[in-house]
Amino acid sequence: MKVFSNAETFNYSWEEVSTANWRKYCPWNEKSTHVVAVDTLSRSVDPDTGILRTERLITCRQSAPDWLKKMMGGAMEESQVLETSYVDPARRTVTMVSANLTWSNLINVQETVVYRPLNAHQTQFTQEAQITALCGGWQRIKNSIEDTLVKRFRENAVKGKEGFEAVLEMSRRVFAEEREREKMMMIMAQAPNIRRAAAEADML
Repeated sequence: MKVFSNAETFNYSWEEVSTANWRKYCPWNEKSTHVVAVDTLSRSVDPDTGILRTERLITCRQSAPDWLKKMMGGAMEESQVLETSYVDPARRTVTMVSANLTWSNLINVQETVVYRPLNAHQTQFTQEAQITALCGGWQRIKNSIEDTLVKRFRENAVKGKEGFEAVLEMSRRVFAEEREREKMMMIMAQAPNIRRAAAEADML
């Protein structure tokens, strides 16, 4: 078994990060083109804890080395991952646990990601993936498979941070524009009352 771990800091509040997390694979993220589909399977809220639990099926398309394709006995361009996330508003954490469904009889990948606030303006991201090759054969072959997947995680971690930063930036801009639009609509709605009050004041 090989372990990949990573930690990053985002200069956005936990509220911004936990909201933008649902848009991580949207068109704003040019680094996530390998994610071709995200399907929500279930969503529920625990009435006692307020924890939002969501299950999603994530379909990815990435090329694998030719030697790994031959070893697995087929194409490996498309894979599916089951992601279960827990949003805890009381503890202010987002925890996502993922497991591969494709080739799960040969490779086991368990990933855990946690977002938690560092302060009012920063959020900490931690990631750990445990990768185990289950196929029989020499230990050297298992090590090669696990090392290849660790390398893939490392490459995706860099792209993932860049892509999520873009999503966070766009989300902040869109929400700011929406707040400004609502403010202008409120002012326009109150304008007749303001004019009426001004006219009444002139008559006094």
